[in-house]
Amino acid sequence: MKNRFAFQPRYFLFWLVFFVVTKATFLLYHAAKVSALPAGSVARIFGYGLRLDASATAYLCILPFLAFAVGSALPERFFPHRLLGFYSAVVGVIVGAFTVADLELYRAWGFRLDATPLQYINSPGEMAASAGSAPLLLLTGILAALLGLGWWLYRKIVGPIPALPPYFGRGRAVLAGVLYLALLVVPLRGGVQQIPINQSDVYFSTVPFANHAALNVPWNVGTALLLTDGGPNPYQFMPDSVAARTVRQLYAPATARPDTTRLLRTTRPNVLFIILESFTGKFVASTGGEAGVTPNLDSVARTGVLFNNIYAAGDRSQKGLVALLSGYPSQPTTSIIKYPRKTELLPHLCRSLEQAGYRSHYYYGGELAFANMKSYLVAGGYDQFTERADFPRSQQNSKWGAHDHVLFDRILGDLKSQPAPFFVTAFTLSSHEPFEIPIPRKFKGTDETALFRNSVYYTDWALGRFLRMARRQPWWDNTLVVLVADHGHTLPGNDPNESPNKFRIPLVLTGGALRPEVRGRVISQVGSQTDIAATLLRQLGLPASAYTWSHDLLQPLRQPFAFYCFSDGFGLVTRGGTVSYDNVPRRIITQDSTVTREQLRQGQAYEQASYGEFLAK
Repeated sequence: MKNRFAFQPRYFLFWLVFFVVTKATFLLYHAAKVSALPAGSVARIFGYGLRLDASATAYLCILPFLAFAVGSALPERFFPHRLLGFYSAVVGVIVGAFTVADLELYRAWGFRLDATPLQYINSPGEMAASAGSAPLLLLTGILAALLGLGWWLYRKIVGPIPALPPYFGRGRAVLAGVLYLALLVVPLRGGVQQIPINQSDVYFSTVPFANHAALNVPWNVGTALLLTDGGPNPYQFMPDSVAARTVRQLYAPATARPDTTRLLRTTRPNVLFIILESFTGKFVASTGGEAGVTPNLDSVARTGVLFNNIYAAGDRSQKGLVALLSGYPSQPTTSIIKYPRKTELLPHLCRSLEQAGYRSHYYYGGELAFANMKSYLVAGGYDQFTERADFPRSQQNSKWGAHDHVLFDRILGDLKSQPAPFFVTAFTLSSHEPFEIPIPRKFKGTDETALFRNSVYYTDWALGRFLRMARRQPWWDNTLVVLVADHGHTLPGNDPNESPNKFRIPLVLTGGALRPEVRGRVISQVGSQTDIAATLLRQLGLPASAYTWSHDLLQPLRQPFAFYCFSDGFGLVTRGGTVSYDNVPRRIITQDSTVTREQLRQGQAYEQASYGEFLAK
C-alpha cells in the first residue's frame, strides 16, 4: 500500500515523466531533423532539458501541494480527492494540446510554441486555416495516445491517495505537506544558483534544433505570457549611446550628394500597393529562384524596375505589414501590431499620402481582425476597407476567404469610380496555407512544397490577369504599381529559421507612371522591406523624415544592409555576407567567412536600439 505522504513526491514524479514523454514525442515527430544531429545530442537534449521539465513540474504542483496541505487539516471526508483528480485531468489535456500543437507549429514556424498564437486569438478561423495543411488525423491520434498514456502513468505512479493513518495527527500531516510545498522552490528556480533558470540554461548545441528540442513547451508558453512590453530591454549589448551611434553610422550615405534618380514621370501618380502573401524569392526567377513559377511577375520585372536583393524584416504577415507601410523594424519575440497604443504613434504611408490629397482603400480577401491588423490599418487612416464579409461565399476558398483573382476583379471594378490620386493597398491570401486554389494545378506532386508552388503560380496567374486588364484602364498611365511580398518562406528547401534565403523577397515597380528610360532597370543593392516607405515618398517628393528606420533605396549607403528578425534572434545581411545570432544563449548561429566582428556588433546595436524604441512607445 502506498504511503499517504509519498503522494506529493509521486505526483511530482508523474509530471516529470510525462514531460519526458512529450519531449520524446517531439523528437519522434521530427525524426528527420534528429537523424542529422551530432552523435550524443539526443541524450543531451533529455539531460539539459530535465531542468526546465522539473521547473515546469514544480509550477504545476503548487496548487495540488497546497490543496494537499490544507486538506490534511480537515476531516477525511472533506479531503479534496476529486479536486486533485479534476485538476490533473484538466492540466493533462492542456499540456497534451500544447504538445500536439507545437509539433506542427514548429515545423511551420521554426520555433517552439510560445505566446505567438495569442496574436490570432480574436480570429480563430484564420488561425485554424494556418494549420490547414497539417495532418489532423495523425495529430488527433497523437493527442489521444498522449492522454491515454498520461492516464495510465497517473494510475501507476500516483494512484489513489491513502487515508491519513490513525496514529498520525492532522497537525503533523499539515506540516509534512507544507514542507513538500516549500521544497518546490528549488526546482521552480531550476536549482540553488543565484539566477533562476531560463531558456539559455538548456541551450547546449550549435544546432538550433537541438536547443529548441530541450525546451519545455508549457514553461515556454508561461514565460512568454509573463513577459511585458514595458522593459527592461532584454537586448542590452552595449551602452544605449553606443548603440544609437552605431545605427546612425549604418545609415550613413555613400556620398554627400543625394541621388537625384527620378523613376516617375509625374509627381502625383496613383499608387497601387500590392502585397503578395508568402512570395519567397526562391520561387521568383528574377531574384534567382525557380523558373516558371511566377512568369507574370518575372515579365513585369523585365519591363519595370526590379530590386533583386531585398529582405523581409520578419517572418509573419503582421510584421511585414508594419515594415512595409510604416518602415518599422520587426521585434524578435512579439509584434508591435499587438499594441494599438504603440502603432498609433507609428508613421504610415496612408497618412503621409492623405496629407498630399490622396484617397485610400484597403483590400483583403480575409478577415481584417486577423492578427490585430485592423486596429493598425484604421489608425493608418484608410478611407475604405473591403474584406471577407464583402464577398459572397461562392467566391471564397474553404479557409481564408476570397480567392486572389476575385479580389483583383473587385479592385478593377472599384477603381473605375475611385477619386484620384488614390492610394490603394491590396493583400493577397491564396498562397497561404492550406494552399487552396481554384484553377488546375500546374506542377505535379501533393506534398506541401508542391501545393505551395502551385498556390504561388495561381496568385501570379491572377496578378498577370489583373495587370493585363489594368493596362487598358484610363487610370493606368498615371499609376505606380508596387509589387512586394509580406515575408518569405522556409519552403522550398526547408531553410532553417535563421537562413537569409527564408527572408529574401521580390520588389518590383511597374505601371504607366514609370519613365520609359528606367524600364528594365535592376537595382542589386542590399535593402529591406523597411526601406520601401522612404523610397516611395522620396519619389513622390514628400517628406520621409518621420520614417527613421527607412532608407531611400536609390540613395546608396556607405554599407548597404538588411536586418531581419526571427524568434528571439536576428540576421544582418551586407555585401560582406550574413551573420545570424541567437539571443537566448547569446551566440552566433551562422556566419559567412567574410563577415567581420564589427558586423555582428552592428546587428546587436540595431536590435538593441530598435527594441528600445519599441519599449518606449
